Amino acid sequence: MCETREYTVTGMTCGHCVSSVREEVGEIAGVDTVDVDLASGRLTVTGDDVSDDAVRRAVADAGYEVSS
Repeated sequence: MCETREYTVTGMTCGHCVSSVREEVGEIAGVDTVDVDLASGRLTVTGDDVSDDAVRRAVADAGYEVSS
């Protein structure tokens, strides 16, 4: 079942930041689409059985943080 979840990412300041987050989150198994909006810090992830923990780890690997 495909789900869409939204997160707020802190620390992004430029297009490179957006690309890094998009790339890391896109590598999670089950992720279909990743949309990152720099202005709002919004990360939208669509996919099957994607855990919040996996998304948080991927964002951390990119050098940023998902705010609670």
